[in-house]
Amino acid sequence: MGQAKRKDDQPAPKSTTPLLAPLQALQNILSEFDNQGVIIGGIAASLLGTPRYTVDLDAVLLLSTADIPKLLEVASVQGIEPRILDAEVFARKYRVLLLRHIASGTDIDISLGNLPFETEMVERSKVVEFGSIKLSLPTPEDLIILKSVAHRPKDLADIQAIATAQMNLDKARIRYWVEQFGEALDLPDLWVKIEGLL
Repeated sequence: MGQAKRKDDQPAPKSTTPLLAPLQALQNILSEFDNQGVIIGGIAASLLGTPRYTVDLDAVLLLSTADIPKLLEVASVQGIEPRILDAEVFARKYRVLLLRHIASGTDIDISLGNLPFETEMVERSKVVEFGSIKLSLPTPEDLIILKSVAHRPKDLADIQAIATAQMNLDKARIRYWVEQFGEALDLPDLWVKIEGLL
């Protein structure tokens, strides 16, 4: 991914407020687009697996790049603004909008989903309570698939934690999609690595 230049070229402010406010704002954005999205990343891993420290938020929203201006407008109403210069240009190229919840300083990445798996993930999503709000999250299986694709050390740890916390995982679904992504990414042993964590 290309280098994203921050609008102010200053370090992101440390968040001194809980993630509740930015999470509610992010969920409000998903609701404005008919709940065609899910919250992923560390928050989802914490709720579906073992709680862990996270300072930013991530979501996948089924949206065309043509709808980026509308997404920016909706985000602005929620107190969320671009955190880099030319955020719209960057999002059109890389299909991810780099934002920040201004009041808390929480960074938010919204990926514009369009893959068959992402569509299925949203269709299969579930609502989970977090504090006083209700969040749209992927199923444990679909979060494991997402994290298999990234397969960084923290993603692998999250997979193991989710597998430990969740009984009766649909391993056939996980295997199918991990093998599909492994083939597409030229990672033929990806499923072997993930299977060992389940």
